[in-house]
Formats: sequence, C-alpha cells, structure tokens
Amino acid sequence: MQADFWNDKRPAGVPSQIDLTAYKSVVEVFERSCKRFADRPVFSNMGVTLTYAELDRLSAAFAAYLQKHTDLKPGERIAVQMPNILQYPIAVFGALRAGLVVVNTNPLYTAREMRHQFKDSGARALVYVNLFGKLVQEVLPDTGIEYLIEAQMGDMQPALKGLLVNAAVKHVKKMVPDYNLPQAVAFKDVLRQGRGHALQPIKVGLEDIAVLQYTGGTTGVAKGAMLTHGNLVANMLQVDACLSQLGPDGHRLMSEGGEVMIAPLPLYHIYAFTANCMCMMHNGNHNVLISNPRDIPGFIKELKKWRFSALLGLNTLFVALMDHPEFKEIDFSNLKVTNSGGTALVSATAERWKAATGCSVVEGYGLTETSPVVTTNPYGDQARLGTVGIPVVGTSLKVIDDEGNEQPQGERGELCVKGPQVMKGYWQRPEATAEVLDAEGWLRTGDVAVIDPDGFVRIVDRKKDLIIVSGFNVYPNEIEDVVMAHPKVANCAAIGVPDERSGEAVKLFVVAREPGLTVEELKAYCKENFTGYKVPKQIVLKDALPMTPVGKILRRELRESA
Repeated sequence: MQADFWNDKRPAGVPSQIDLTAYKSVVEVFERSCKRFADRPVFSNMGVTLTYAELDRLSAAFAAYLQKHTDLKPGERIAVQMPNILQYPIAVFGALRAGLVVVNTNPLYTAREMRHQFKDSGARALVYVNLFGKLVQEVLPDTGIEYLIEAQMGDMQPALKGLLVNAAVKHVKKMVPDYNLPQAVAFKDVLRQGRGHALQPIKVGLEDIAVLQYTGGTTGVAKGAMLTHGNLVANMLQVDACLSQLGPDGHRLMSEGGEVMIAPLPLYHIYAFTANCMCMMHNGNHNVLISNPRDIPGFIKELKKWRFSALLGLNTLFVALMDHPEFKEIDFSNLKVTNSGGTALVSATAERWKAATGCSVVEGYGLTETSPVVTTNPYGDQARLGTVGIPVVGTSLKVIDDEGNEQPQGERGELCVKGPQVMKGYWQRPEATAEVLDAEGWLRTGDVAVIDPDGFVRIVDRKKDLIIVSGFNVYPNEIEDVVMAHPKVANCAAIGVPDERSGEAVKLFVVAREPGLTVEELKAYCKENFTGYKVPKQIVLKDALPMTPVGKILRRELRESA
C-alpha cells in the first residue's frame, strides 16, 4: 500500500510528509545543531557532560587529525569499536566530518567476528577502547588496518580523576589483559594534535555511504548494510515526525532543547544511533549514555540522578529494571516516551511498566537495512499493544505470498518495505542485495506480517523461525508471549525440533524468575493456554539463554544446540 494510505491515520501533530532536501548530509545535521544549541548539554557519561559546542570542537580536532596525520581519503572505512562512552560520538562525527565511512563494530565481538568485519569492510583505521587491546592485537595481522587510535575509559575525565579511573579499570577490576600495540596513538593525543589544525571541509552528499552497519548475522554470515547520508537523514526526520505528536497539553510531545533521554542501548547499534546520535541531537536534546546496562544497580543509580523524559529500551532490559528493589525509588514524573525495539515486546512487560511508571511502552519495528525504523505506534492512549503501529511518514508497505503476489489487507505474508530509509544494498554483495531488494526499491524483510484494515501492522514472526507442526504454522513469538505471562518465568524461547510424528514439534527453553518452578507446572500451564499442536513437546529449564549484546534471544544457537 502506498505511503499516503496511512496519512489520515496519523495522530494530531504528525506531518504527512517530510522534506528530504532539508539537509545535504549527516555532517550538516551535526554542524547545524552544534551552532544552534551551542551551550546546551548533548551527551553525559560517567559524571562528565559535553555541550554541543564542546562536541563540535572535539570532533573537529579528531577530523583534523585524520586529515593531517593519516592518508585516509574520503570514502575509506574506519571501524569504531566502543561502548556508550563520550569518545564514541567524538570519533564517529569526527570521522564523518573527514568524509570517512564509519564501520560500527560491537565491542563484545569475538576475534572471529572482528576479523570478518574488518576484512569484509576493508577498514584501514580502528578506534577502540584499551579493554579490547588483546583482541585487536590478535586479529590485526589478518586485516588491512594501518591506523590504531586507542581510547581509555578515563579519557574525558578531569586529569587526576581520569588517571584514577584508568588505574582502577586496569589494576583493580583487571579489565585490561596484557597486549602490545606500540603503533597505537592515544585518543587524547589525537585530540591534542588535531586541535592545532583547521578542519578542511569535504563534500559529501545524500547518495554517499555514511555507515556500514553489519547485520546481526541471523542469516549466517554478517553483511554490511550500506546506509547513506540520505538514508540516515530521512529516518531521523521520520522519527522526528513521530515525536512531533501533540501531547495531552496540546504541545509537541518531545520539545526542542529541553529533553533528557536515557541511552542504555549501544550507539553502535543502528536503533540507538538513529534515535540518540541523530534524532535527539537534531532537536538539541540531551543524551545520558549508559556504558554498561547489564550492571542494573549502577544503571538505577544513574537513573536516580536525572529527571528524564525518554528511555529507549527493550523487553529484557525493562524486566531487569523492574525486578530490582530500588526501581521504585526512581522519579518517573517527567517520563513521556518509553520506546521498545530490537525484539518483540511482551504484553505482560508492557502492562507492568505502565503500572509502575505511568508511561506506556510504545513498540515499533525496524531493520538494520532500513536505518532502522519502519513503523511506530502513536504515543499515549492511541497506541495499540500487540501491533508495531503504522509506517513512518513516506514509507510504503505490502505483504506478499511465496510467489511474490501482493496479499489483500488482513492476510499474512512476507512484509516488504519501500522508502527513503531503505539501504543502498549490502557492501560488495550484489547477489545478496538482489535477493532482498528489487528494481523498484522494495525490500523483503523476511518477517511475516498482517496489515489490519485500520492500517496497524502486526508482526507474526520471522519466516525462518516458523515452526510447522502437522502442517499447522506455529509462531514462536506467540508461545513466548503467553509463557512470559507466567509469574514465575523470567525469560523463554521457543524453537522447532524435528519430530517423526508431526514433522516438527515445539521445544521450549525457560529461565525461572524464582526457584521451585517445575517442568510439570509449565506443561500444565501450556496445556491450559494452547491448542494441542502448539503445546511444547519438550520443556528445558536453563540458567540463561544465548543473547546478542542488544538483548535479542539467539534462537539460531538454541536450534543448533538442540
């Protein structure tokens, strides 16, 4: 269905179109915001806050260093491998201002994954934190990386405190294994040396690649989605349009220059990159970076310091926060926006969150290949739990069958997306690109969806996670959603396993919230809640489930081990 089908379904305040010519590049978005909001805070982390003017100055120094002290040319790739710390936006915007393509790299990657990504992208430079120095040393000889820039956790702290932080990380917490990389230049030295040089402006346009974003490898080998300046700017404007919905007071939900957004999801992941590094900055708002969201006591301590208005998270994170005894001590009086993404939101979690904070969790849907947001729910009472909302402005959707025929509304099929946020293709993989992207610009998502008559979209499941029992389709999300509502269940995952009688059977892995949960109890619960073919044939209690660093359950790993 064409983009305009949804226009009369948008909440008050949300425009029906965006101006794709408003900016020429991500760099222009950044530089304009830095001038406009110069004295406002942009990022806070570990007790230090940078203003827009300071970020402008530091990233210009980083860019000038790259121009003056390396022979990296515009269009060449620089990998950035850091958690949510202030050095991340400095390095990324510095690299973009020097005309380079940023390769976002997950700091928790194994040597095998790092090697693949650095070689595949052809990166010639790497910015990393010394915690990963040993891995960098191990993979370096197999890559084309020539320039190393090494950050330390205390770099952005005042001098003495910085030394103390770095010493504690190394000697007390023993987080820095021994390694030897004499060619690495310290991040602080890069800023110091770059400061003396003027940044030479470069020409980049909307068609140029800004970021190579490697997709989580749910389909085997990780591929680099080529996201252009145009893709990222379009999705920023699309998300911004959603945030211009009118609140109960008749004003724009997220105002300019006054909001505080908590950022626990990693900035190297495209969801947080678009929301925090692009959208919040475009509006002159303030991001509080959470370096280690798995440290729930530390995370809650940070939350207590701020009167925050927005939080970007996902199901596993919301549950972990709510299960902590000090969660009740956080001030939620300013919270207007809680967004969930990355993986399906469980309705029991959403209801608990709303009861505890007074703010509804709003679910959207997206993919790395779409920069990433495709659909989002309206905020407040207009949200429809169990759906991922309606497409963002300027986006067309259709649902197709296995032969590629468009299905009528209300029928399920593979969801296809078309819009200005759809990637250019996969880096140096024309065959893989052709499999998902057709000549008209339609991207096949691999997700099974239904578009309801009122335009709201429901994601039924991943095509390849589908379990077929005696010819009936079973969707793991449905099983997991129901089992998660059991009060003693903390987490679960359902997969299909071969079964001689029914072709496939459902196997369920469960992490208990409290001791004493038995397989018998779960079986009885499932029998009560599911029709026969959906009842898990095997139930396994586990201490933990394999997850990506973003908190998505890796069903593939469970299938392999089963």
